[in-house]
Amino acid sequence: MREGIALTAFTPRGKALAEHLAAELGGIVRTEENLADWTQEAFASCEALIFVGAAGIAVRSVAPYIQSKTTDPAVLCVDEAGHWVVPLLSGHLGGANALAMRVAAITGGNAVITTATDLNGLFAVDLWAKKQGMTVLQPERIKQVSAKLLRGEDIVIDCPYPVTGSIPEYVCLGSPGDVLVSYRKTEDSALQLAPRVLTLGIGCKRGTSSDTLEQAFMAFCTGRGILPEAFKSAASIDLKRDEAGLLRFCESHGWPLHFYSAEELRGAEGVFTASNFVESVTGVDNVCERAAAMETGGRLIEKKYACGGVTFAAAEHYVNYDWSWQDG
Repeated sequence: MREGIALTAFTPRGKALAEHLAAELGGIVRTEENLADWTQEAFASCEALIFVGAAGIAVRSVAPYIQSKTTDPAVLCVDEAGHWVVPLLSGHLGGANALAMRVAAITGGNAVITTATDLNGLFAVDLWAKKQGMTVLQPERIKQVSAKLLRGEDIVIDCPYPVTGSIPEYVCLGSPGDVLVSYRKTEDSALQLAPRVLTLGIGCKRGTSSDTLEQAFMAFCTGRGILPEAFKSAASIDLKRDEAGLLRFCESHGWPLHFYSAEELRGAEGVFTASNFVESVTGVDNVCERAAAMETGGRLIEKKYACGGVTFAAAEHYVNYDWSWQDG
């Protein structure tokens, strides 16, 4: 996971501005003589890179490492006087445009925003997805949605969840949509957004490795047609609290892992797949389904799935979205 803001500069005046920005933004100024090494390390580990100096240097420095707008960090260039702040890479999903606004407010300069939807004050579907905690699955399709907006045409968003607030101009809800919000895999040609609304209920044998859990999880998602990106948390029985493989597996996905006692799990509401063997070992007839139901309030969408000594179930959280997509 990328963290922090890395800054570099090439002149004494530029370094002074970089130090000032670092103090305001909580970043770190790195002044290694080898710019290529600095860029490679910062691009891989930091959420944003700020070059104080010529734009050409910044462009040539990051060019070998550019991969995707969904994974690349924000990259900005600021002239050493702080007059112009230019987002070069990952303006929306990486947050470069928003960071440029912050930097410009600090320097008293101007953020040079070139993104067409921003310039025209139009709804930006990728910014909306990011702000609502959704994952953009086909970033190459963003342009087909933005192109309709720029032509003054309506876009349709197919979203099964409530969305509050004032709906943006040229945006409407309906089905089929130009944008599909769903945790199910689909062959639809729409731009799909994966909502992070699921909890994974987990049961496993003692000593199960993180690799075994990962393989079972991928098989579960593939077999049940669920997007891995849609999971936001995991749950299990407190007997598994010290399972290193389970902890490592959840940490690798960035999920909080919540534990419940057998007594709490027995109190879960719903109809569950009972196992006498599981009850003899854990004190409750089912772990994965009950744990998922406890975590979400009972909206079980996938019942027990067993694979290689691992059991999974999935439950859906109640969510409400809103139409906010701009910062501030």
